[in-house]
Amino acid sequence: MTVTWEDLGWERVAAGVGRCRLPVWDCTAGLVVGEDAALVIDPGSSLAEGAKVREQARALAGHRVTHLALTHPHFDHVFGAAALTDVEVFGAVGVDAVLTRVRDREEMRADAVRNGLAAETAEEAAQRLAAPGHLVSGEWTLDLGGGRQVLLANVGPGHTAHDLAVLVPGDPEVVFCGDLVEESGEPQAGRDAVPSQWPAALDRLLGLGGEDAVYVPGHGALVDAAFVRAQRDALAVRFGVSR
Repeated sequence: MTVTWEDLGWERVAAGVGRCRLPVWDCTAGLVVGEDAALVIDPGSSLAEGAKVREQARALAGHRVTHLALTHPHFDHVFGAAALTDVEVFGAVGVDAVLTRVRDREEMRADAVRNGLAAETAEEAAQRLAAPGHLVSGEWTLDLGGGRQVLLANVGPGHTAHDLAVLVPGDPEVVFCGDLVEESGEPQAGRDAVPSQWPAALDRLLGLGGEDAVYVPGHGALVDAAFVRAQRDALAVRFGVSR
């Protein structure tokens, strides 16, 4: 019996491309399916959530997950990473230090607990964080087989100093934005944000996807280029960035 995206509560965005909105923090996890490979984008906020994403992705792809992209180093997007074993992991240059430095891991753990994640769950996930095996400084093309290629682009800094976007060519083109774009609330700017560069990062996203792309925010419903432009302009006003 074939499993559909809807069967598992995922949203089909394009052929072989989908996402789910994980509970509690409404964080997006994405999936791109190739002929003999599968890319997960952001595995959630805990090892248990990462394991669930892995198993659902395997069921949807029909084979195991082979690649993982981390859009930025916040707990709700990376704490599930250790649950995906034997995969090639990608992140923006510099994210490796954030995921392995003791003080940064402690801050992620503390942030998770402040936001309601159980202390033991947060501690286990933080301790098992590891540096990605592949660091993207500009752009990196992944071949997932069957003519499916995916472009990983280091588009930050913005929401953090290490923001990675994922472009899936097709009709429509799909851009996974991480938390550079949020639909379900005002974009969050923490201590690690780079506000002066955030509008420019959104310009780079728009350059990747163009006018007709579907943009997948880190939190919230799918949006279009007009929404991304409006959020870029609002961020420029909010942070006093000249355009």
